Amino acid sequence: ELSTTLSQAEGVRATWEPIGDLFIDSLPEHIQAIKLFKEEFSPMKDGVKLVNDLAHQLAISDVHLSMENSHALEQINVRWKQLQASVSERLKQLQDAHRDFGPGSQHFLSSSVQVPWERAISPNKVPYYINHQAQTTCWDHPKMTELYQTLADLNNIKFSAYRTAMKLRRVQKALRLDLVTLTTALEIFNEHDLQASEHVMDVVEVIHCLTALYERLEEERGILVNVPLCVDMSLNWLLNVFDSGRSGKMRALSFKTGIACLCGTEVKEKLQYLFSQVANSGSQCDQRHLGVLLHEAIQVPRQLGEVAAFGGSNVEPSVRSCFRFSTGKPVIEASQFLEWVNLEPQSMVWLAVLHRVTIAEQVKHQTKCSICRQCPIKGFRYRSLKQFNVDICQTCFLTGRASKGNKLHYPIMEYYTPTTSSENMRDFATTLKNKFRSKHYFSKHPQRGYLPVQSVLEADYSETPASSPMLPHADTHSRIEHFASRLAEMESQNCSFFNDSLSPDDSIDEDQYLLRHSSPITDREPAFGQQAPCSVATESKGELQKILAHLEDENRILQGELRRLKWQHEEAAEAPTLADGSTEAAPDHRNEELLAEARILRQHKSRLETRMQILEDHNKQLESQLQRLRELLLQPPTESDGSGSAGSSLASSPQQSEGSHPREKGQTTPDTEAADDVGSKSQDVSLCLEDIMEKLRHAFPSVRSSDVTANTLLAS
Repeated sequence: ELSTTLSQAEGVRATWEPIGDLFIDSLPEHIQAIKLFKEEFSPMKDGVKLVNDLAHQLAISDVHLSMENSHALEQINVRWKQLQASVSERLKQLQDAHRDFGPGSQHFLSSSVQVPWERAISPNKVPYYINHQAQTTCWDHPKMTELYQTLADLNNIKFSAYRTAMKLRRVQKALRLDLVTLTTALEIFNEHDLQASEHVMDVVEVIHCLTALYERLEEERGILVNVPLCVDMSLNWLLNVFDSGRSGKMRALSFKTGIACLCGTEVKEKLQYLFSQVANSGSQCDQRHLGVLLHEAIQVPRQLGEVAAFGGSNVEPSVRSCFRFSTGKPVIEASQFLEWVNLEPQSMVWLAVLHRVTIAEQVKHQTKCSICRQCPIKGFRYRSLKQFNVDICQTCFLTGRASKGNKLHYPIMEYYTPTTSSENMRDFATTLKNKFRSKHYFSKHPQRGYLPVQSVLEADYSETPASSPMLPHADTHSRIEHFASRLAEMESQNCSFFNDSLSPDDSIDEDQYLLRHSSPITDREPAFGQQAPCSVATESKGELQKILAHLEDENRILQGELRRLKWQHEEAAEAPTLADGSTEAAPDHRNEELLAEARILRQHKSRLETRMQILEDHNKQLESQLQRLRELLLQPPTESDGSGSAGSSLASSPQQSEGSHPREKGQTTPDTEAADDVGSKSQDVSLCLEDIMEKLRHAFPSVRSSDVTANTLLAS
C-alpha cells in the first residue's frame, strides 16, 4: 500500500513542467499547488516511519526479513527521501522565480542600465550598480551620476535660491516628474494606501508606486516613457534625499513630499497638500508636526548641498516664524500657513523660485540685454529701477556679469512673463522716483528677497526625525554631501559677495540688494526676490587694486560675522522655547546644565568652522591673485607699454645692478629694447606691489603671513 501511494506521488512529480517554461503570472498558482501536494502526501511520512519501526523490532527479536522484503523496505526509504527533496527543491525554485521575476520583483528594472553596467540588489532590496569594465560598484545609477555632473555647470550662478531651483529643474525634467500632475500622484497614493504619513515604506513599495505612477502617465499623456529608467532614477533620487544611508526604508511622508515638490503643479496646490498631510482632522497643525513637514522639505536642497543658504537643517526658527501668524494659538490653520509661505520664507523660497523658473523657460521678452546684447531675452528678464532702458538677461544677471557703466547695486525688477503696458508705466514712475535717491538711501534701506528665518545658537528642541543610519559603504557619498553643504554654509556666512566684480567702494551684501519679481499670474503687488551686484572693468591696474580690496573685504566679513554672532546670541536669549504643546518647560538642574553645555559646544564649533573656512578662502584668494600677477608679468609688452614702462623705469628706478652700464644712443638692438621693456614692466609691477604691501602693513599690523607672501612674490 505504501509503495502504491509513493508511485502515485511520483506520477504527479513527473507531470511537473520545467521552471523556465512557466508563465510569470502563473507562478503563484504553481506555488500553491506544490504546498497542497506536500500537505496531501504528508501522511506517508507516518507510514514510512511505522514500517521502519516494525523492521527494527523484528531485528531486535532476532527475526530477520527476507532478502526481497529488505530490498523493498530500502527502496521505499530511498523513494520517500527523493520525493521529499524534489518537493522542497521545486517549491524553492518557484519561490525564487516569483521573487526575481514576479510582479513584486525588480527584474524589469535591470533594463535601465546598459553594458558594461549591471543592476544588482542588496539584501535589504536597495539597488546598486556594478561596472564590469572598471570593476567598481556605486549606489548611484550611471545616468544619475551623469546628471549630477551636469549640475556642476550651474555652480556659477551666484544666488543660492536660483542655483538650487535650476538644479532641481534639471532633476525634475530628467525624472519626467514635470509631466506628472499632483492629481495623478494623489490617485496613485490612494491606490497604494499611503494615507498614513507615519507609515514606513520599503524599496519594493516605493517601486510599486513609482511604476504605477509612470504607467498612468503613459496612459493619460499618450507619450512614450521609459518606465524602467524613470522608476530607477526616481528611486535613486528619493533614496539620496531621504535615505542617504541606504537602510532601505523611508517614511510615506518623505515619499509624498519628494514627489509633490517636483511634480508639475502650482506651488500653492503643492503646499496645501503637504500641509494637509501633517494637519489633524480640523485642518490644524501644531508646532511638532509642522517641524516634521519642514524637516522633510528641507532635505531636498540639503541633498544638493545648498541647505545652509536656507537656514540650515534646524527648522525651529522657521516653525517659530510661521507661528507668528497663529495669533498666539498653539496650532496654525492652512490659510495662515499659506500666508506665511506667500512671503517666501528663507527655508521654502527655493520652491517658489522653482515655479518661476519653470514658467520663465518658454518666455521671450522683446528687448535687448544691456550686457551681452542678446535679443530677444529668453527666460527671466531683469529691469533696472534706477537707470532707464537697462534690461539684463538671466544668464548675465545670475552669473554676476555687468557692463562697465551699469553697476547693478540698485533695485531690479524681475519678470518671468512678458511685460504689459501698465507694468512699463509703473516701472517708469518708479525709476523716475529712484533717480532722485542717492546710493546712500538704498544702503540705508536694505530689503531682503525673502522672509529671513535666521537660525540661532540654541539647542534643538524640535522633534524632527533623525537621519538614516550611516553605513560604511555610504562614507564617500556622505563626505561629498557634507563638504558641499559646508561650502554653501560658509558662502552664506561670509556674506557671499562678488569678489571678482566689485571695487572696494561698491562692495555690498547680497541681502541688501534690491530685486522685485512681477508677473500677470501673480499679485501685482511687487515682492522682493534675490539680488545681484555689479562688475567693473578688469584692466591690469584694477587687478592689482583688488588685492588690497579683497583683504579689506575680508576684514569687513569678520566684523560683520562678529556683529551677527552678537545679534544671534541676543535673539537666542529672548527666543521662546519650542515645545510640543505647552509653553511651560521645567527641566531640572541637570538638564539646564546639559543644554547650556550644548549651546557652548555649538557656538565653539561654529566659530571654528567659520574660521577654518575663512582661512581656506583666504588661501584660495591669494593663489588666484598670485596667478593673475604672474600672468601680468609674463604678458608680452606692446609698443605703447614698452615706451611707457621704459620712461617709468628711468624716472622711478634708481636701483640698478652694479654690473650694468648705461647704453649710448644708437647702440641699442631690438633684443635689448625688448629686454629693457620686460625689465621695466617687472620693476613697475614690483613697485606697485611694494606700495600695496605697505598699505596692508598699516591696515593689518597683526597679519604677518601677508608679508611673507609679498616677499615670496617679489622674490619670484
